[in-house]
Amino acid sequence: MQAKTIQAPVWKRLSLQVWDFWGWVTLLVYVFLALFIVYPLFSLMATSFYDENGAFSLQNYVDFATLKYFRNALWHSFAVSGLATFFAILIGVPMAYVTTRYNVRFKGLMHILIIMSLVSPPFIGAYSWILMLGNNGFITNFLHDIGLHIKSIYGMHGIVFVFTLQLYPHIYLYVSGALKTIDTSLEEAAESLGMSAWKRLRTVTLPLIFPTLSAGALMVFMASFADFGTPMLIGQGYKTLPILAYEQFISELGGNAAMASTLSVVLILCTTLILFAQRYIVSRKNYAMSGMRTPKVKQLRPLPKFLLTLGALAVVTVSIIPQATVIVTSFIKKKGPVFHKGFSLDSYREILFRVPKAIINTYTYSIISILIMVVAGMLIAYVLVRRKSKLTAAMDSILMLPYVMPGTVLGISLIIAFNKPPIVLTGTWVILVIAYIIRKIPYTIRSSTAILHQLDRNVEEASISLGVPPAKTFFKTTARLMAPGVASGGILSWITTINELSSTIVLYFGATATISVTIYSEVFTSNYGTGAALASILSLTTLVSLLIAYFVSGRKEMNV
Repeated sequence: MQAKTIQAPVWKRLSLQVWDFWGWVTLLVYVFLALFIVYPLFSLMATSFYDENGAFSLQNYVDFATLKYFRNALWHSFAVSGLATFFAILIGVPMAYVTTRYNVRFKGLMHILIIMSLVSPPFIGAYSWILMLGNNGFITNFLHDIGLHIKSIYGMHGIVFVFTLQLYPHIYLYVSGALKTIDTSLEEAAESLGMSAWKRLRTVTLPLIFPTLSAGALMVFMASFADFGTPMLIGQGYKTLPILAYEQFISELGGNAAMASTLSVVLILCTTLILFAQRYIVSRKNYAMSGMRTPKVKQLRPLPKFLLTLGALAVVTVSIIPQATVIVTSFIKKKGPVFHKGFSLDSYREILFRVPKAIINTYTYSIISILIMVVAGMLIAYVLVRRKSKLTAAMDSILMLPYVMPGTVLGISLIIAFNKPPIVLTGTWVILVIAYIIRKIPYTIRSSTAILHQLDRNVEEASISLGVPPAKTFFKTTARLMAPGVASGGILSWITTINELSSTIVLYFGATATISVTIYSEVFTSNYGTGAALASILSLTTLVSLLIAYFVSGRKEMNV
C-alpha cells in the first residue's frame, strides 16, 4: 500500500515562502515607506484642501490660479530651469564630445574637477559668485575702477548662470558614457555617403544618444527647479516656487501651512509631469544599436589639440572657480564682517569658537544616515533584484518619489505629518536623519542593484543548499561581494548629505543646525569670512570623499 503524502494547506505553504527573512525585510521597508513617504505626502495633499480656519475648501488652488504673485513664481521656476537646462546642454555636450573623441590632455584632471563642481552644493556656487560679482564683489569693484560698469550677479541672469555652471556636469557625464559605447559603424556609413561632419553629428550621433542626453537634461531641470538656496541668495525679489513655499510655511507673521502645502503639491505635479514627458518622448522611438564597434580616440595635430585642450580647461576652470574662491576668502584677514589686506586663520578660529555645534551636527547626522543607507540600500536592492514581484515593483515606484519631491516640499510634508501626536518629531535631530535617508538612499540603491546584476546567484544558492540561512548567507557572502560597488554609491550619498540645504532649512531647530544652514545664515548677515571657512570645510570633505571613492572603485573613472 502506497504511503499517502500529507501536504500543508495552501495558505501555510505560501506563508512559509513569503515570510522568510526577505519577506520580513520587504514588510519593514513598506512600513518605513508608508510612514515617512506616503503618509507625509498624503498629509501634505490633505492640508492643501483646507483653509486657515480648518474648513474644507478649494480656495488655495483658486488663489494660486488667479493671483499673479503665485503664477509668476511658477513661471520664474520654469524659466530659470529651462534656460539652465538649455545652456547646460550647450556646454556639456561639446565637453563630452571633445574629451571622449579626441586626444586632448589632462582628461583625468578635468573629469575629477567636473565631478567636484557637480557635487558641491549650488548655494556655495551662488555665495562664491556674490563674493566675485556681487554689488561689492572684488571683480565688480576692479572693473568699476577701470571704468567698466557691469550688472551684478543678482537677479534671474545670475540664477541661470550659477545653475548652468553647477549642473552642466550632469550632461557631460551622461553623454560621455553614451559616446563611449555608441556603434561607430552607423557614423561611418553616413560618412561614406558623403555626409559632412556637422550633419553627421546632428542627424546620426545626437539622435542615437538622445535617451541618455534627455536623462541628463531631466536631471538638470529637476535639480534647478527644486533648488532653494541659489534663488534665495541671489534672486533679490526674483522668487521661484520653492522659495514661495518656504516663505508661506515659515513666516514672521505666522505661517500659512495650507497655502504652503498647495504650492508644494503644485511643485510635485510639475516635476512629475516633466518626468513622464521625458519618458514618453524617449519611448516613441527605437534607439537600439549593436554596440559592437565602439569609437576610437582620434589623434589630433598639435595646434587643434592645444586649442581644444585650452577650451575644455577654460570651461572647467570657470566651473571650479567657486570652490577656489571660498577657500581663498576663508584665509583673508578680517575684523568683524570687514576684510583687510593679508591672510590669517581668524575665520576658522571664529567658527570653532562660535558654531562648533553645527560642524559636529553635520558629521554626526550624516554618519548615522549613511550607515543606515548602506545597510538598508543593500537589503532593498537585493529584494528588488532577486525577489522580483508586483510588491517589489510597487516598492521601487515609491522609492522614486523623492526624485520628484524638492527638499523644501519633503521638509514641509514631514513637519505637517509629525508635528502632533501620536508621533512628534519636529525639532529633533531624528527628523533630519529621516529626511536625509529618504532623499539620498536612491544613490546607494542604484549602486547596489548595479553590482547585484553582475553577481552570479550560484554562490548564494550553494551556501543555502549547505544549510546556511538566507540572512546569514547574505551578510557573509553576498554583502561582501557587493561591498566595493556599494561603497562608491554610499560615498556619493554621504557627499550630498553633508551638503544638503533644501530640506534642512525647513526642518532644523536652533540646536540641530548644520554647516549648510549656518553658511546660509552667515551669508545673509554678511559674515562672508566665516561662511567661506565653513564652505571650505564642506569642499575639503567633498574632495577627500571623491578621492576615497576613486580608490575604492579600483581607480576607475568616477561617475555620479
